[in-house]
Amino acid sequence: MRVVTTALPEVMLLEPKIHEDRRGITYESFNQRTFREATGIDVSFVQENRSRSVRNTIRGVHYQLGRPQGKLVGVLSGEIYDVAVDLRRTSPRFGKWTGFRLVAGTPQYAWIPSGFGHAFLAAAEGVEVIYKMSEFWAPELERVIRWNDVDLGIHWPLSGEPLLSKRDAEAVRFKDAEVFE
Repeated sequence: MRVVTTALPEVMLLEPKIHEDRRGITYESFNQRTFREATGIDVSFVQENRSRSVRNTIRGVHYQLGRPQGKLVGVLSGEIYDVAVDLRRTSPRFGKWTGFRLVAGTPQYAWIPSGFGHAFLAAAEGVEVIYKMSEFWAPELERVIRWNDVDLGIHWPLSGEPLLSKRDAEAVRFKDAEVFE
């Protein structure tokens, strides 16, 4: 597994080793031992989710207090612009974000550790995202920060108006958000 660092060193892009021949390709999309050896992180995943989105859908910025979730994010179809925001108040990178493209057919995954908010933009029609989580979803602990908060200043590569859930459209500003200590 190849690890690619991002602007936030805890957020990593992971590229599994591809085995290719005339029949096509095969690869391990996740191997706990390989993940641990490549990243130094020992994680167990307890939940796997999938979402399907139309172009210009923005989901996030989501995170969960109390029982924070690390997320391993991949794209099964289409393309996303994936974003992670450091929400750890004691971090020197508190309030900073990183963004990158994840594209189906390119075996690459993003590791978003606990303590970070996560969001993505569906940059194509029929985007399907899969993500493994290190903690169970607890709706009462979930928080959302406004996707276009001026203090965060996330640069979204939008081609039109975003499609948002009611919860995302009414999310709090970063300066008013409950965050990690």
